[in-house]
Amino acid sequence: MKEKTRHAPPRAIAMLESLRGLGYSTAAALADIIDNSISAGASVVKVDFEWAGQNSRVTIIDDGRGMDDPELESAMRLGDKNPLDARSAHDLGRFGMGLKTASFSQCRRLTVATVKNGVKSCLRWDLAALAANPDHDWLLYEGPAKGSESFIAGIDGHGSGTVVLWESLDRIVTRGFTLDDFNDAMDKVQSHLAMVFHRLLKGPRARLTLELNGQNVLPWDPFMSGHPAKPWTSPIAKIETDIGAVEVQCHVLPHRDKLSDEEFNANAGPGGWTAQQGFYVYRNERLLLAGGWLGLGAPRPWNREEAHRLARIRLDIPNTADAEWKIDVRKSTARPPVSLKPWLTRLANETRERARKVFAFRGTPTPRIGSVPIEQAWRLERPASGMRYRIEEKHAAVAAVLDNAGSLLPMIKAMLKVIEETVPVQRIWIDTAEQKETPSTGFSGQPPEAIVAVLRTLFADMIGRRGMSVESARRALLSTEPFQNFPELVATVANSSIADNKNS
Repeated sequence: MKEKTRHAPPRAIAMLESLRGLGYSTAAALADIIDNSISAGASVVKVDFEWAGQNSRVTIIDDGRGMDDPELESAMRLGDKNPLDARSAHDLGRFGMGLKTASFSQCRRLTVATVKNGVKSCLRWDLAALAANPDHDWLLYEGPAKGSESFIAGIDGHGSGTVVLWESLDRIVTRGFTLDDFNDAMDKVQSHLAMVFHRLLKGPRARLTLELNGQNVLPWDPFMSGHPAKPWTSPIAKIETDIGAVEVQCHVLPHRDKLSDEEFNANAGPGGWTAQQGFYVYRNERLLLAGGWLGLGAPRPWNREEAHRLARIRLDIPNTADAEWKIDVRKSTARPPVSLKPWLTRLANETRERARKVFAFRGTPTPRIGSVPIEQAWRLERPASGMRYRIEEKHAAVAAVLDNAGSLLPMIKAMLKVIEETVPVQRIWIDTAEQKETPSTGFSGQPPEAIVAVLRTLFADMIGRRGMSVESARRALLSTEPFQNFPELVATVANSSIADNKNS
């Protein structure tokens, strides 16, 4: 017996309004539009924000291969592409929804004009017109809205290319929105696009030029490739799967002490140092996911923690792996297949541990002379009751006081004990987490004369009381925290001591 069925198509305006709630940011929505340009072979994409109050608009123009009229109609239709269908190896899309869902998340009027082989076509979705006639079917309008003709003229006279026009920007230009807010939105877009497309924008073999209001978007490399202070980069690890090869390269970034203020701020990323830690998932060199630990970790999934903020891991997946990795429409989430979790967890564990050590020890102790270890002022003890931090009495500055204390030795040791037992560990940790920054130590920001004053005192003790030679004292200070970071100042004090001895 034949089953009874009913035809139940969705109501156009109800479905379109629902799709507006997918949660795109303006920057993420624009990245989706640019993906289409790249898939169309574009080498130059220009994004323009034009402020006109409630009539503000955004245009995206590319020099790609363009579309003929049937191709444009297909691109404007929702659900025209099956995500399970085979695609070009270089295709950045999957669902066939990005153009529409990304655009509707920001505007109520979407116009696409395109030229292919010198022939121009133009179609438009207009949610306001559909809402005025809710019983109408899925109606695409031909041509731009009245008065918007000039906004799509950027491809006129070209043999190929496409322009996407957003108007009625009700999700961008909201109530009380000002020109300053508009400019802030552009800044966020610039940061996001610089990160998402950095591998396509970078280097002499860059595949893409991206402009925002006439200014080139410069790539933001999350891995600080080539920086001389970078402590560790792993070899590329590769594993073959049934759906293609997956590649991983792990990175530990320099501690702030190794960076200038400008470098530190520039490399924090759009979300800041702590938020940007973790995996960076790419497909065809396009960044899908920036930071986070992909749900890995045991016994509970790892969170973004301050101690691991220097850990960043590049992970490349093929575009055949979207379903396996649970890539969503917005390209904002990814979850590795169960079969790869042990491998990725092992690599991430090593990277996190290396990053924690660099964070905790500021990238030191790094011997300045041969392989002599750095003498530190604090040491970590691990008794049965937990961790404790103790002042290292062998440290040059501490030993100098203790050895000369005489009758004051019990009082000085009592003072050191009080300091050890009252280190505000919890307060330091909370302040660090809240301020997203570690407290300044190691003479950070101190003028050279302040450091030299301390060095002179220790130098005099080493040469006078301990009977060391100038060269031995110099070598000792170069292997003592934090003076190993100031070899020039140590040399200055040593040379001054030699000159004093000659004069005397």
